[in-house]
Amino acid sequence: MASRVLGLLREMLFAGLFGGSKWMDCFYLAFKVPNLLRDLFAEGALSQAFVTTFSKKLKTEGEASAWALANKMMTLAAVFMSGVTLLGILAAPWIVEFLTSLSRSGASPRVYNPEEIALTVTMVKVMYPFILLVSLAALVMGMLNAKNVFGMPALSSCFFNLGSMIGGAALGWWMDPTWGKNSLIGFSIGVVIGGFAQLVCQFPALKRVGYRFVADFQWKDSGVRQILRLMGPAVIAASVVQVNVVVNAMFAYGVGEGAVSWLSYAFRLMQLPIGVFGVAVATVTLPALSRAAVGGIGADFKPTLAKGLRLVAFLVLPSLLGLVFLAEPIVSVLYERGKFDAVDRLQTAAALRAYGYGLLCYAWLKVLQPAFYAIDKRWLPMLVSFLALGINLGFNWFFVFVMRWGHESLALTTSISATINFLILYLAMRRFAGGIGTTGLLGLLAKLSVAGALMSCVCVAANKFFFMDPAHLPLWLRAGGLMATVGVAAVVYFAAAGLLKVAEAKDAMEMITRRLKR
Repeated sequence: MASRVLGLLREMLFAGLFGGSKWMDCFYLAFKVPNLLRDLFAEGALSQAFVTTFSKKLKTEGEASAWALANKMMTLAAVFMSGVTLLGILAAPWIVEFLTSLSRSGASPRVYNPEEIALTVTMVKVMYPFILLVSLAALVMGMLNAKNVFGMPALSSCFFNLGSMIGGAALGWWMDPTWGKNSLIGFSIGVVIGGFAQLVCQFPALKRVGYRFVADFQWKDSGVRQILRLMGPAVIAASVVQVNVVVNAMFAYGVGEGAVSWLSYAFRLMQLPIGVFGVAVATVTLPALSRAAVGGIGADFKPTLAKGLRLVAFLVLPSLLGLVFLAEPIVSVLYERGKFDAVDRLQTAAALRAYGYGLLCYAWLKVLQPAFYAIDKRWLPMLVSFLALGINLGFNWFFVFVMRWGHESLALTTSISATINFLILYLAMRRFAGGIGTTGLLGLLAKLSVAGALMSCVCVAANKFFFMDPAHLPLWLRAGGLMATVGVAAVVYFAAAGLLKVAEAKDAMEMITRRLKR
């Protein structure tokens, strides 16, 4: 939770200093590649594959064997990702050329600007070492999670946000006190500072659980091979939404000035409930699913997965409704200051609503995809992800180049592809596992629909009677009104869930309490 809040504060800083400017578009575009790989490794392929294999090693062969595997993977990751980093720096001009190619297709209004391209190339080069640091941090996080240590790994992202925000702001001001385009190079360096802080902050906890790093280049190991086998398809499967985000950014850069920034500001808000609820449930569920899948699908596998999906539904649905019905006042309170004006507010809110439609399925994927890796059905998520990516590309092309719709249509394609991805994988898991509580999930959704409808009435009333024109209200009044609305809406939702005897309300509170204590 703290990490996501700090990440939001960083976006608020960017919004106030740069708004939806073309230079901010350049920064977000430059950050897409390292951030894609960050999501891949920190919350995706490497972490999932390592936790699955490491947990099984702990259970079947003991700590000594598990730590030996960890040393091999830390060494391999350091060597391989150093090579990737060097290659990325050298290939930066071609990477940027590819990312901006749609803006030069002749089908979009954005004019090719060599100054923008040069700045983007510089920032790509500066930020690429972040990939190495975050890959090592992901492995450390996996070790700690497998040892049932969740507190510091969860907090490590806080150190990234603090490092990138404080270090970036200090260097940005030093390089350009007027907060012009050169100050964004300072923020690019801040990304690397944040990655280093995210890695190093976990070392004390890692030492306490008994790990000591010793370089090991003996990579011809069954455990290493298993991790790499899991990673191959997982790289695509776990990152399809993030790949879609990169694709959307490519289209958005050609839509017009500010579009990349508006989508990025909105996506940050959409990620907040994903990180707080979806990833949190997945982090706790994956080790349990891996243990339950040793020697085949055990008795605990199906109820563990079903419970995880129900918890996500209960926690994420009110967030979905809040983002859809309160998009404009949320954006106004969080972003509308400095260079972020009313136009930026309206455009960001439109993207936020479109992202919100797919929020629940996006969160469900965080729990469902790793379940396939636990039962060694890794190829199916990869194939489904290909389909989802193709759908995203098709809709992007149709919406932007045929219908001539704006940037919000690009956010909508992300929601559509995430929904299709989840539905196919859910039906497949039902076949493999022999039923995963579909009746219970549908019954829960029916109850939550009633609670959600009552909550939505509160949001609609607030929009009609208080947030008609948020820009004319002082910030303290906007913030107070939004907090009051969210508070009343939450009380209505939880009260209705209680009256409807939704058991997940108690389970959710217990999970949150346990995580806060760690």
